[in-house]
Parts: sequence; structure tokens; C-alpha cells
Amino acid sequence: MRAVHPELIGVLVPLLEAEGERDLAVVAHDLRLVRPCGCGDGFCQSFFTFDHSHGEAFGPGHRMVALLPETGMINLDVVHGRIVYVEVLDHPPLK
Repeated sequence: MRAVHPELIGVLVPLLEAEGERDLAVVAHDLRLVRPCGCGDGFCQSFFTFDHSHGEAFGPGHRMVALLPETGMINLDVVHGRIVYVEVLDHPPLK
């Protein structure tokens, strides 16, 4: 992920640290971009960080971490301490 979207890592890490999510800030450096969400909405740049079937719930151990960047929204789906989905909405375009 840091090779593809280093600017997003530069946003995620400080936001996670500000929220007291130090462990997630550390693992954010090594996120893998597995596939985009595929919704087709122009305001969405969300992606999965592991292979997850569409429509399936994340199951036990799931929590959502909402972050407040300067522009747009970033929400993380976390399962047992692992970031499994990064929701990026109304955020400046990722390169």
C-alpha cells in the first residue's frame, strides 16, 4: 500500500495516533491493497486489504474506526486488530 498510495498512509497514521489507535497506526504501514470496493460511486476510493467475499459480514471481533481527515471521511473496518477494509469517501483523489 505504501508503494501505491503513500499519501494515504501519511494521512492514516497521524489520524490513528490521534485517536489512540497506536497498534493500528503501526500496521497501517504494511497494508496491502487487495481490491477496490467496486461500488462504482465517483466519491468512493475504498478498498479491501484482504480477500473478502462481497456481501459477507466481517463477523465476530469486528469494529469500525471512524477517522476525521481534513477533507472527506475515512473509516476502517478492523477484525481482531487487523485492518480489513479502508473506506475512503469524498477524499481528494488518490494517485
